[in-house]
Amino acid sequence: MNQEKVSNFIKEIRKKDNLTQEKFAEKYGVTYQAVSKWENGKNLPDIEILKQMCNDYNTNINDLLNGTKKKNNYIYIVVSALVLILLIIFLIINNRNNFEMKKIKANCSNFELYGVVAYNSNKTSIHISNITYCGNKDENLYSKIECVLYEKIGNTKKEIKTFKYDSKPILLNEYLKDIDFNIEHHSKNCQMYKDGVLRLEIKASNENGTTYYEVPLKMEKC
Repeated sequence: MNQEKVSNFIKEIRKKDNLTQEKFAEKYGVTYQAVSKWENGKNLPDIEILKQMCNDYNTNINDLLNGTKKKNNYIYIVVSALVLILLIIFLIINNRNNFEMKKIKANCSNFELYGVVAYNSNKTSIHISNITYCGNKDENLYSKIECVLYEKIGNTKKEIKTFKYDSKPILLNEYLKDIDFNIEHHSKNCQMYKDGVLRLEIKASNENGTTYYEVPLKMEKC
Protein backbone atom coordinates (compact mmCIF):
# COMPACT_ATOMS: atom_id res chain seq x y z
CA MET A 1 0.00 0.00 0.00
CA ASN A 2 1.28 3.45 -0.97
CA GLN A 3 0.06 5.86 1.72
CA GLU A 4 1.01 8.93 -0.33
CA LYS A 5 -1.08 7.73 -3.28
CA VAL A 6 -4.03 6.98 -1.00
CA SER A 7 -3.79 10.48 0.50
CA ASN A 8 -3.67 12.09 -2.94
CA PHE A 9 -6.61 9.97 -4.04
CA ILE A 10 -8.75 11.14 -1.09
CA LYS A 11 -7.84 14.77 -1.78
CA GLU A 12 -8.69 14.33 -5.46
CA ILE A 13 -12.17 12.83 -4.91
CA ARG A 14 -12.99 15.52 -2.31
CA LYS A 15 -12.05 18.35 -4.66
CA LYS A 16 -13.84 16.79 -7.63
CA ASP A 17 -16.95 16.65 -5.43
CA ASN A 18 -16.45 20.38 -4.64
CA LEU A 19 -16.36 19.73 -0.91
CA THR A 20 -14.33 21.55 1.72
CA GLN A 21 -12.50 19.47 4.29
CA GLU A 22 -15.26 20.43 6.78
CA LYS A 23 -18.05 19.20 4.46
CA PHE A 24 -16.14 16.07 3.56
CA ALA A 25 -15.62 15.41 7.27
CA GLU A 26 -19.35 15.81 7.92
CA LYS A 27 -20.11 13.34 5.15
CA TYR A 28 -18.11 10.62 6.90
CA GLY A 29 -18.80 11.61 10.51
CA VAL A 30 -15.27 12.72 11.41
CA THR A 31 -13.52 15.99 12.21
CA TYR A 32 -11.94 18.18 9.54
CA GLN A 33 -8.63 17.62 11.35
CA ALA A 34 -8.97 13.90 10.56
CA VAL A 35 -9.54 14.69 6.87
CA SER A 36 -6.49 16.95 6.91
CA LYS A 37 -4.37 14.11 8.33
CA TRP A 38 -5.67 11.72 5.64
CA GLU A 39 -4.72 14.11 2.87
CA ASN A 40 -1.30 14.88 4.41
CA GLY A 41 -0.46 11.20 4.73
CA LYS A 42 -0.31 11.31 8.53
CA ASN A 43 -3.19 8.91 9.02
CA LEU A 44 -5.72 6.82 7.07
CA PRO A 45 -9.49 6.26 7.46
CA ASP A 46 -10.69 3.06 9.05
CA ILE A 47 -11.87 0.23 6.79
CA GLU A 48 -15.59 1.05 7.08
CA ILE A 49 -15.04 4.62 5.92
CA LEU A 50 -12.84 3.38 3.08
CA LYS A 51 -15.61 1.03 1.95
CA GLN A 52 -18.12 3.88 2.05
CA MET A 53 -15.82 6.03 -0.09
CA CYS A 54 -15.63 3.18 -2.60
CA ASN A 55 -19.42 3.07 -2.85
CA ASP A 56 -19.76 6.85 -3.07
CA TYR A 57 -17.11 7.37 -5.75
CA ASN A 58 -17.60 4.27 -7.91
CA THR A 59 -14.36 2.51 -7.11
CA ASN A 60 -13.31 -0.48 -5.01
CA ILE A 61 -11.18 -1.05 -1.95
CA ASN A 62 -8.24 -2.35 -3.98
CA ASP A 63 -8.24 0.74 -6.23
CA LEU A 64 -8.43 3.01 -3.19
CA LEU A 65 -5.57 1.35 -1.33
CA ASN A 66 -3.42 1.57 -4.45
CA GLY A 67 -4.37 5.18 -5.09
CA THR A 68 -5.95 4.56 -8.50
CA LYS A 69 -9.43 5.17 -9.87
CA LYS A 70 -11.50 2.45 -11.48
CA LYS A 71 -11.46 2.68 -15.27
CA ASN A 72 -14.66 2.95 -17.27
CA ASN A 73 -15.45 -0.45 -18.78
CA TYR A 74 -17.18 1.33 -21.69
CA ILE A 75 -13.76 2.00 -23.25
CA TYR A 76 -12.92 -1.70 -23.29
CA ILE A 77 -16.29 -2.56 -24.84
CA VAL A 78 -15.81 -0.02 -27.65
CA VAL A 79 -12.23 -1.16 -28.34
CA SER A 80 -13.30 -4.79 -28.37
CA ALA A 81 -16.16 -4.06 -30.77
CA LEU A 82 -13.80 -2.23 -33.13
CA VAL A 83 -11.36 -5.14 -33.10
CA LEU A 84 -14.15 -7.55 -33.97
CA ILE A 85 -15.40 -5.34 -36.80
CA LEU A 86 -11.90 -5.00 -38.28
CA LEU A 87 -11.38 -8.75 -38.02
CA ILE A 88 -14.67 -9.39 -39.82
CA ILE A 89 -13.85 -6.93 -42.62
CA PHE A 90 -10.36 -8.39 -43.07
CA LEU A 91 -11.59 -11.95 -43.30
CA ILE A 92 -14.47 -11.11 -45.61
CA ILE A 93 -12.13 -9.30 -48.00
CA ASN A 94 -9.62 -12.16 -48.02
CA ASN A 95 -12.06 -15.06 -47.98
CA ARG A 96 -15.22 -13.89 -49.75
CA ASN A 97 -16.27 -17.24 -51.19
CA ASN A 98 -15.84 -19.61 -48.27
CA PHE A 99 -15.81 -17.46 -45.16
CA GLU A 100 -17.89 -18.40 -42.10
CA MET A 101 -18.10 -16.84 -38.68
CA LYS A 102 -19.72 -17.42 -35.28
CA LYS A 103 -20.13 -15.20 -32.25
CA ILE A 104 -18.83 -16.51 -28.93
CA LYS A 105 -20.69 -15.96 -25.67
CA ALA A 106 -20.37 -17.33 -22.16
CA ASN A 107 -22.86 -20.16 -21.69
CA CYS A 108 -22.81 -19.40 -17.97
CA SER A 109 -24.74 -16.84 -15.91
CA ASN A 110 -21.67 -15.89 -13.84
CA PHE A 111 -19.65 -14.51 -16.74
CA GLU A 112 -19.99 -12.20 -19.73
CA LEU A 113 -17.56 -11.80 -22.64
CA TYR A 114 -17.25 -10.72 -26.27
CA GLY A 115 -15.84 -13.00 -28.90
CA VAL A 116 -15.83 -14.27 -32.47
CA VAL A 117 -14.45 -17.28 -34.30
CA ALA A 118 -13.90 -16.94 -38.07
CA TYR A 119 -12.79 -19.75 -40.35
CA ASN A 120 -12.48 -21.24 -43.80
CA SER A 121 -10.69 -24.32 -45.08
CA ASN A 122 -7.27 -22.67 -44.64
CA LYS A 123 -7.47 -20.50 -41.55
CA THR A 124 -9.19 -20.18 -38.20
CA SER A 125 -9.08 -17.08 -35.99
CA ILE A 126 -10.41 -16.77 -32.44
CA HIS A 127 -10.80 -13.50 -30.55
CA ILE A 128 -12.17 -13.26 -26.97
CA SER A 129 -12.06 -10.19 -24.73
CA ASN A 130 -13.94 -8.18 -22.08
CA ILE A 131 -14.30 -11.16 -19.77
CA THR A 132 -16.36 -10.04 -16.76
CA TYR A 133 -17.36 -11.93 -13.64
CA CYS A 134 -20.95 -10.97 -12.83
CA GLY A 135 -21.89 -13.64 -10.30
CA ASN A 136 -22.14 -13.14 -6.55
CA LYS A 137 -20.16 -10.13 -5.36
CA ASP A 138 -16.53 -11.15 -5.01
CA GLU A 139 -14.33 -8.67 -3.12
CA ASN A 140 -11.58 -11.18 -2.46
CA LEU A 141 -8.05 -10.24 -3.46
CA TYR A 142 -6.07 -12.91 -5.32
CA SER A 143 -2.30 -13.05 -5.71
CA LYS A 144 -2.30 -15.94 -8.22
CA ILE A 145 -4.73 -16.23 -11.12
CA GLU A 146 -4.72 -18.46 -14.15
CA CYS A 147 -7.06 -18.12 -17.16
CA VAL A 148 -6.96 -20.94 -19.74
CA LEU A 149 -8.77 -21.20 -23.07
CA TYR A 150 -9.09 -24.82 -24.14
CA GLU A 151 -11.22 -27.13 -26.25
CA LYS A 152 -12.88 -30.21 -24.82
CA ILE A 153 -13.93 -33.05 -27.08
CA GLY A 154 -15.17 -36.07 -25.14
CA ASN A 155 -12.73 -36.63 -22.29
CA THR A 156 -9.88 -34.90 -24.12
CA LYS A 157 -8.82 -31.38 -23.16
CA LYS A 158 -6.52 -29.42 -25.47
CA GLU A 159 -5.03 -26.17 -24.15
CA ILE A 160 -5.12 -23.32 -26.66
CA LYS A 161 -3.69 -20.41 -24.68
CA THR A 162 -3.02 -19.56 -21.01
CA PHE A 163 -2.57 -16.29 -19.09
CA LYS A 164 -0.97 -16.42 -15.64
CA TYR A 165 -0.80 -13.76 -12.91
CA ASP A 166 1.49 -13.95 -9.86
CA SER A 167 1.90 -10.58 -8.21
CA LYS A 168 0.30 -8.23 -5.68
CA PRO A 169 -3.28 -9.10 -4.62
CA ILE A 170 -5.92 -7.98 -7.12
CA LEU A 171 -9.67 -8.32 -7.64
CA LEU A 172 -10.74 -10.98 -10.13
CA ASN A 173 -12.44 -8.50 -12.47
CA GLU A 174 -9.43 -6.17 -12.37
CA TYR A 175 -7.38 -9.06 -13.72
CA LEU A 176 -9.91 -10.31 -16.27
CA LYS A 177 -10.49 -6.91 -17.92
CA ASP A 178 -6.97 -7.03 -19.42
CA ILE A 179 -7.24 -10.57 -20.79
CA ASP A 180 -7.47 -10.78 -24.60
CA PHE A 181 -7.28 -14.06 -26.47
CA ASN A 182 -6.15 -13.57 -30.09
CA ILE A 183 -5.39 -16.87 -31.78
CA GLU A 184 -4.52 -17.18 -35.45
CA HIS A 185 -4.18 -20.34 -37.54
CA HIS A 186 -5.88 -22.59 -35.02
CA SER A 187 -7.12 -26.06 -36.07
CA LYS A 188 -9.14 -26.18 -39.30
CA ASN A 189 -11.98 -28.05 -37.64
CA CYS A 190 -13.59 -25.03 -36.00
CA GLN A 191 -16.71 -25.46 -38.15
CA MET A 192 -17.29 -28.67 -36.19
CA TYR A 193 -17.38 -26.85 -32.87
CA LYS A 194 -20.58 -27.11 -30.89
CA ASP A 195 -21.65 -25.28 -27.75
CA GLY A 196 -19.35 -26.12 -24.86
CA VAL A 197 -16.41 -27.38 -26.92
CA LEU A 198 -14.50 -24.16 -26.31
CA ARG A 199 -14.15 -23.41 -22.59
CA LEU A 200 -12.48 -21.03 -20.19
CA GLU A 201 -10.94 -22.31 -16.98
CA ILE A 202 -10.24 -19.72 -14.29
CA LYS A 203 -8.36 -20.44 -11.05
CA ALA A 204 -7.90 -17.66 -8.49
CA SER A 205 -5.85 -18.30 -5.33
CA ASN A 206 -5.05 -16.49 -2.08
CA GLU A 207 -4.11 -17.50 1.44
CA ASN A 208 -7.64 -18.82 2.01
CA GLY A 209 -7.56 -21.29 -0.86
CA THR A 210 -8.47 -21.50 -4.55
CA THR A 211 -11.64 -20.43 -6.33
CA TYR A 212 -12.32 -22.35 -9.54
CA TYR A 213 -14.60 -21.55 -12.48
CA GLU A 214 -15.23 -23.49 -15.68
CA VAL A 215 -17.04 -21.47 -18.34
CA PRO A 216 -18.49 -23.29 -21.38
CA LEU A 217 -18.63 -21.06 -24.45
CA LYS A 218 -21.66 -20.83 -26.69
CA MET A 219 -21.43 -20.48 -30.49
CA GLU A 220 -24.02 -18.42 -32.38
CA LYS A 221 -24.25 -17.79 -36.11
CA CYS A 222 -23.69 -14.16 -37.12
